[in-house]
Amino acid sequence: MTLRVALSLVAMVIGQAAFADGQPLTVKLNNLEHDRGTVRVALFSDPKTFRKADQAFASSESPAKAGTVTVVFEDVPAGEYAVMAYHDENANGELDLRFRMFPTEGYGLSNNPKVMGPPAFEDSRFDVPGEQPREIDIEVRY
Repeated sequence: MTLRVALSLVAMVIGQAAFADGQPLTVKLNNLEHDRGTVRVALFSDPKTFRKADQAFASSESPAKAGTVTVVFEDVPAGEYAVMAYHDENANGELDLRFRMFPTEGYGLSNNPKVMGPPAFEDSRFDVPGEQPREIDIEVRY
């Protein structure tokens, strides 16, 4: 391999790294009461689709464990996002509600807003910068 070819390959690798799609977003879910079921986390990038899990920008499911569960979304482009998470204690794939309004399982939102009624994207909105990883903490409420 010639020096010219080697330098070209190095330049291509550096160029690809500099133009990666995004950065990691680490979401820490704190205060899980027990290890039954799973934890579901949805990342939203559009206020119009907020709370519609099937239209999330990205989603993740992990086994529950008492204390803190950490979820990492890789390659998140710079922009505005909101996270909605819940402890699916009975692993039925949905947030159980009483009277179709009040969560009966642990849940949390980015920015940990106090909500009365359905949560809004604006209350949970946060920025992901394009040049560095981002980490957020969500307090799970039961």
